[in-house]
Amino acid sequence: MIKPSSPHQRIIFPLDLPTLGEALEYVELLKGSVGLFKIGLELFIASGPETVAAVKATAPQCGIFLDLKLHDIPATVTNAMASASVLGADFITVHCDDGGPLLRAAVEAAASSGFKPRCAAGKICDDSDQGLGVLGVTVLTSMTTEAMAEAGMDSNRFATASDLVLHRAAVAAEAGCAGVICSPLEAEAVKEANGPELLVITPGIRSADSPPDDQRRTATPYEAIRAGADYIVVGRPIRNAADPVEAAAAIASEIERALEERSASSV
Repeated sequence: MIKPSSPHQRIIFPLDLPTLGEALEYVELLKGSVGLFKIGLELFIASGPETVAAVKATAPQCGIFLDLKLHDIPATVTNAMASASVLGADFITVHCDDGGPLLRAAVEAAASSGFKPRCAAGKICDDSDQGLGVLGVTVLTSMTTEAMAEAGMDSNRFATASDLVLHRAAVAAEAGCAGVICSPLEAEAVKEANGPELLVITPGIRSADSPPDDQRRTATPYEAIRAGADYIVVGRPIRNAADPVEAAAAIASEIERALEERSASSV
């Protein structure tokens, strides 16, 4: 797994595009402006595993976030992780829905790529390079409290989406995941509950004047990083900008300001 050393390296840009050719145009354009490129279901299904190699060849200095949101029985996920581990990605996502057994299976399978699971206390057992990092997807940022009820969630136990996020983040940490995916609204609470070692990656990043869309639990880049996020996934605010490189630079400036304030408040 890569470790960010500058603000722009904390930006993950999703290659949510229908063809590999279109995706590589953005990789070429943004490879000096972001830290990782996210390959999700749309592009992976359209272009296959070779997508990872193509992105790495175009932007060798950037990391790869393979966002497949694996969710199946532990044996199937174990086999899928074994296949994914040879692709050279830095992160891969697994749904938290089925709890610890599924997440532990994913972490154990990732160990073959050099990933070091967490100790019981939540700290990395080995400080060497981590290899493929497993990220637990807690609750999608499109999920609302009302949608939870429709999906059959126990409202007596989890009154809000944030309650469910905190529960699943704790399960992911205990299972040895490198980090979790959650909305920026839960970033601070997840960090406080699980310690700074558990990475927090937040999608649902929007500018203050962004129009409403399918993302519901959102925040600005500054707000997400200030709350404790380690990485932010930023798609539409960069992709839809008149100048994507300039938009990424503005977001990096917000990240830098948030990091400075985080550092000052911890002294």
